[in-house]
Amino acid sequence: MRHQQRLNRITIMQQQTFNQKYILGISFISALGGYLFGFDFAVISGALPFLQKQFELDAYWEGFATGSLAIGAIAGCVIAAAVSDKYGRKRGLMIAAAVFMVSSLAMAVSGERNFFIASRAIAGVSVGMASMLSPMYISEISPAHLRGRMVAINQLTIVIGILITNLVNYSLRNHGVDAWRWMFGLGAIPSALFLIGAMRLPESPRWLISAGQKDKAVSILEKIGGAGFASKTLEQITKSMAGNAKLNYRVLLTRGILPAVLVGIGLAVFQQLCGINVVFNYAPRIFDSIGASQDDQLLQTVFIGAINLVFTLLAMLLVDRLGRKPLMLIGAGGLAILYVVVVNMLAAGSANVSWFLLMAIGTYAMTLAPVTWVLIAEIFPNKVRGAATSVAVISLWLAYFILVFTFPILFDKYKDNTFYIYAAVCLIGFFFVWFKTRETKGKTLEELEGVIAGH
Repeated sequence: MRHQQRLNRITIMQQQTFNQKYILGISFISALGGYLFGFDFAVISGALPFLQKQFELDAYWEGFATGSLAIGAIAGCVIAAAVSDKYGRKRGLMIAAAVFMVSSLAMAVSGERNFFIASRAIAGVSVGMASMLSPMYISEISPAHLRGRMVAINQLTIVIGILITNLVNYSLRNHGVDAWRWMFGLGAIPSALFLIGAMRLPESPRWLISAGQKDKAVSILEKIGGAGFASKTLEQITKSMAGNAKLNYRVLLTRGILPAVLVGIGLAVFQQLCGINVVFNYAPRIFDSIGASQDDQLLQTVFIGAINLVFTLLAMLLVDRLGRKPLMLIGAGGLAILYVVVVNMLAAGSANVSWFLLMAIGTYAMTLAPVTWVLIAEIFPNKVRGAATSVAVISLWLAYFILVFTFPILFDKYKDNTFYIYAAVCLIGFFFVWFKTRETKGKTLEELEGVIAGH
């Protein structure tokens, strides 16, 4: 009965007249924060061969230079939670863009290792802010039946950022020992565009209501879906926030909220420890182990970026049709199998390993990469969304640091067998998703409160 009622409600929503051009436009502008994520995520892969020579990096410092982005991102999530709850999602996005622009230039002019690492950590602050605020903002302005695809736009801009950055890195590979400075410095251009775009965004209606600015919220909601949609959404949001005082992180430990928080943390940590990001960040090192030239190593990063983009587009078509949970299960199981094949290919020194790594990238891009962000943006109650999202994304970045910091050390010691570790993580993640995650497609944010944890 409930299932049929939900289907009827979704059908009614889809028949409403929504301003999809407007929704898509502001979603893309907000998702430019994802582009910055993709840029700084990918630029290190092309720059590492140059940085190793410039700063004489061993395995420890190679991992730390790569992972320093995550250290800043953790701080950025905390800052984003405070800024977005007090001043709004829009201002948080603007701050993220400005910080990224300055840090990109600082990395480009770095004269010694510690200054570079500090600058990359500051860039991480902006990436952490954007990684939390962009999907949160999009989820709060999107109607339920469009939300999965709209939030997936954030992942789309991430992979576009990765692909374009890999292409730029490849084009700069023969521009001398200072090519890496251009690689990082060019990040100031998209960050400036993001800052200009963020200034034109409307504020999140859900934040405006929480701040007592209902008239402004209604105006934005009417522009999104008309007067009927605005009235119904206002009622739902107001009801979900009724009786809530100003909250802090301790509220996340309460019985009604903690289960959803733990699921969010688990999903975020799994998305990183599944291991695929070592392929993004360390592709040159992996292909160097089978004797590929530096040109071939950087060319492989371009192929990785292209496959990542194609399968992310496929994910956008599937996330609101097939659903969140099936895609997560496909991703976890598929990666576990592919990693076992990769181990054997690397052990044999086979150039064919690139095909299986690309298959792993495609599997991840279609499943765990976008769907995790969709779920994190969906599963927390309105009253604690800022704090709970920050905890989940902090956990994600901490897991990312652990992954990329340990990979050079593990790969030096265990070589190809390192991927067995990631296969085991994927197997654990499969059962975590199977038992702890529930389907969320087609439901409003207010209806989703507690559903992930089975409440």
